[in-house]
Amino acid sequence: MLKSLPNIRHTDENNFFLIAGPCAIEGRDMALRIAEKVKAITEKHKVPYIFKGSYRKANRSRLDSFTGIGDENALKILAEVGKNFELPVLTDIHAADEAAMAAEYVDVLQIPAFLCRQTDLLVAAAKTGKVVNIKKGQFLSPQSMQFAVNKVVESGNDKVWLTERGSMFGYQDMVVDFRGIPEMQSFGNPVVMDITHSLQQPNQGSGVTGGKPQLIETIGKAAIAVGADGIFLETHDDLANAKSDAANMLDLSKLDALLEKLIRVRRAVS
Repeated sequence: MLKSLPNIRHTDENNFFLIAGPCAIEGRDMALRIAEKVKAITEKHKVPYIFKGSYRKANRSRLDSFTGIGDENALKILAEVGKNFELPVLTDIHAADEAAMAAEYVDVLQIPAFLCRQTDLLVAAAKTGKVVNIKKGQFLSPQSMQFAVNKVVESGNDKVWLTERGSMFGYQDMVVDFRGIPEMQSFGNPVVMDITHSLQQPNQGSGVTGGKPQLIETIGKAAIAVGADGIFLETHDDLANAKSDAANMLDLSKLDALLEKLIRVRRAVS
C-alpha cells in the first residue's frame, strides 16, 4: 500500500510506517521545522514516514478553541512540506465538499473517528483516488469497520487504511482493545495504531481535552507487539505553546528514543 505514495524512501521493509506531525498547522515555520526534524529521525531508523497536519480542527469542545489559520493557507503549507522534504502528506477532512479541495494538496485523506460512518464523506474521499485512512469510531467495534472499508472500495478505491484510536470508557477516558488490530487486518487493509489520541481524556469540565502522554511508549510497544502496520502520533517541539491537543502530544525530543524502542519490539516479534 505504501508503494502508492510518493517519496517513500530510506526505509527498512520490515519496519512499521510512521504518521506523525503536529495536531494542527499553526504556521509555516513550525510545520517546516517539525517535518525536517521528524524526517531526519525516521531516515536514521529507516522508518517510512508520512507527515501529518490538520489544516482545520472542526471537532472542538469550545467555540474559542484554536481551529486553524485558514484552509487555503494551511493546505498550501502542507503541500510545501511535501515538496520541500519529499514526503507524502496526510490531513483530515470533515465534509464531502472538502475532499476534492484537500486532495489537490495532500496524498492521504483521513476520515476523523466521529465521522467514520458518514457515507457521503467516505464516497467523496474515495473518488479522489487518494489513500483514505479511516479512524475507527470511539463508539464502534472493530468488526463494524468493514462496512466503512466497503463504502470506499465499492466507490472505486481500494487504497484504504484503518486506524485504531481507542474506545470510550465512561465519559472522560479511553481504552484500547488490542484485539481490534488483527481483527481489522483480517479485512486485508493496513492497520495503524493512533497512540496519542487513544490516550486522550475527553469531555473535561474545562472544555479542554486532557491526556496521559506518559503512556505513549506503553501503547506503542503493545501495538507493535500485536502486529500493527503503522504508528500514528502527534508531536510538537514546543508543547508549552502548542495550540491544539498539547495534553496528549509527544514531545518531539522523545521521538528518537521511542522509535528505537519500538523497532526493537518489532524485531523481537518478527
